[in-house]
Amino acid sequence: MTTLPAAALRARIGETAVYTAPEPVGTAASRYFALAIGERNPLYTGVVDGVGPIVAPTLLFETNQYADVATDEFGYAGHSWHLETDGARLVRGGHRYRWHRDVRPGDVVTATWTLADVAERTTRTGAAMLVVTSECRFTDAAGEPICEQTEDLILVALS
Repeated sequence: MTTLPAAALRARIGETAVYTAPEPVGTAASRYFALAIGERNPLYTGVVDGVGPIVAPTLLFETNQYADVATDEFGYAGHSWHLETDGARLVRGGHRYRWHRDVRPGDVVTATWTLADVAERTTRTGAAMLVVTSECRFTDAAGEPICEQTEDLILVALS
């Protein structure tokens, strides 16, 4: 039976990782990102009422644009708590967002991740499970909040 690292993860509660974008958010980057994900709304891809595109909200959450880290074995280069455990599967349990304002071209964004909670659970089939909750605060160069994100990652024992 796989033992999940609950105590080791609980010891990490409060750990933070901070990533600041190396340059301001640009209108072209927002437009390209929106088009790449299939978003055709002129708010994100063109000019509406004389105003250029606002930043596609999901671009904010791609922490790989801020993090200067090497890619992992799956090619991912964004923030990770490195929760991978032999004998367990890591799945995303969901995200919750609280917006304070739109991301604007010219914003220099900082993403501050905090490991917030670890809860032990059991699946319906009796497998051990850990729910790891992270919180991320996205701010502008003045430290003003843009958005807050709460993310649940779930480790499920395979045996």
